[in-house]
Parts: sequence; C-alpha cells; structure tokens
Amino acid sequence: MIDAAGLRDYFTSLQTRLVTAAEATEGRHGCRFRADRWQREAGGPLTGSGCTSIIEGGRIFERGGIAFSEVSGATLPASATARRPELAGRAFAAMGVSLVLHPTNPFCPTAHMNVRVLLATDGEAEPVWWFGGGMDLTPYYPFAEDVRHFHRTCRDALQPFGDDCHARYKKWCDEYFFLKHRNEPRGVGGIFFDDLCEGGFERCFALTRAVGDAFPIAYLPLVDKRQATPYGERERDFQAYRRGRYVEFNLVWDRGTLFGLQSGGRTESILMSLPPTVKWRYDWRPEPGSAEAVLYDMLPPRDWL
Repeated sequence: MIDAAGLRDYFTSLQTRLVTAAEATEGRHGCRFRADRWQREAGGPLTGSGCTSIIEGGRIFERGGIAFSEVSGATLPASATARRPELAGRAFAAMGVSLVLHPTNPFCPTAHMNVRVLLATDGEAEPVWWFGGGMDLTPYYPFAEDVRHFHRTCRDALQPFGDDCHARYKKWCDEYFFLKHRNEPRGVGGIFFDDLCEGGFERCFALTRAVGDAFPIAYLPLVDKRQATPYGERERDFQAYRRGRYVEFNLVWDRGTLFGLQSGGRTESILMSLPPTVKWRYDWRPEPGSAEAVLYDMLPPRDWL
C-alpha cells in the first residue's frame, strides 16, 4: 500500500538533514542556506508545493541547492513515458529531493544526489508507481582515495538489497551520466536507478531511503578533507572548463531536467543545479603528464572497489 504521508515525512526530513549537514561543513562563520518556499495553485500545468534551499557565495560552497518538491499534473511528460509508452496520457504525482553542491575550491568535487517517487494514475485504477534516484561525483582534480570512498559508501548502502545491486546500479550510473555528443563521462560515477518497482513498495522505499541517507557520508568528508588545499588561477580556470561538461549534460541529456521543463515545473528550482562560473574553449586538450590529464585518465568507468 502506498503511504503518501510516510513518503512526505521522509523526503522533507531528508532535506532538513542535508541542509544541516552542508551548513555544518560551511562552519560557524559560513553562509546559511536560504529557504525559498513556493506553491503552485490549481489551474496551471502543475499543482503542488516545495522548498528550494539555496546557498550562493558561501565559505565552502560557491553554489548549491537542496530542494524538496511535491507536484501533480494532468498528463505525464514525454520524458517519463519514453520507456513506458503504455502510460502515456495518464495523470501523475511526483515527490522527491534533489541536491547539487558546487564547492569553490577546485580540489573539492561537485556532487549530485536525487531520490524520488512517481505515481501514474488513471481514474479509480490502482496507481502505477516507481522510485528513482542515485548519486554521482564530479571531481576536477584526481584523488583516487576520494573516489574509492564515495563508491565504497554507495556499495555499503545497497548491500542489504542484494549482492548484485551495487554492480547493476553502478553500471547504470556510468551509462547514464555520459555525454554522448562528446563520448565522455561527466564524472567518476556512483549509482543510479530508475523505474524501480521490483520487490514491492516497502523494499523500494527502503532502498531509496538508504541512498538518500548515505549521501552525507559519501560526500561531505571529501569536502572537509580538501577544502583548505591551496589553489590558484590555473585550477579555477580548469574547474570552470570542466563545469561546462556539467552544464551540457544537464541541459541536453538529463531526464530530470527534461521532466521538470516539459511538465511546466518551476524553472528556478529545476536549474538550481547549474554552476555559477563556467567556461568553454575550442578543442582544448590537457598538457600531457599534468594533473588535468590525469583526471581525464580517471574518468572512464572502472571497478573502484
């Protein structure tokens, strides 16, 4: 049985815990997240509400967003039915938490996490439901031990749900966060799942909770470790260049971005994931043997464990 109140309680508490953890990383003299609460009244393409917690110009995080939303609409957008055409035309309800954190220091990686549930409804019939989500890491400079820690935490979160669960969701992440137009990964992966309904509602909800709860353990220690590393103009310039790949993926390939825009979602909240400073250069290549070149060597998928 679908427990809407339980879902809402979990997602809202997760947002609160993530904001608290990120503010603790900012420290006593750091910036705080600003809570932007919004409401969509009936009559438009979407009805619902949410809260986008945003930080800009922080001591640690140059830009970051941690958002909760709960919305419903009359027709599922094309991005949600591309692989399930039998659901086209159904009404829907969606709920979840999305997070992207962009640190200022180029030696700290960017991270993304999302956990969500979607219900497709058709009159009095039982709703068709599924969960989705995951987390992935986008470093700018290569620290293999940081990547191993991130992947190890992902594995540990999924271990109770089957010995093959992490391997399947890691492979899915490697394939999903890939810029097909450049034949290049966005980062070093993590875990990703969608259309999750196997094993019943309670199992799928528990797996989704495990992913959301593991994120601060997987990511924030890496920021704490690297945030005081000295850097200069060269490192910031490369960070801005690599952030361009992040923007390209989110605007061209990301299903969550497409779902939000196609369903008439709130643009400011949908695009909170974009970094504040980005650069593009024509056909740039890293200098052989440089730290930047080593990063490119780290990007192809591998077994980090």
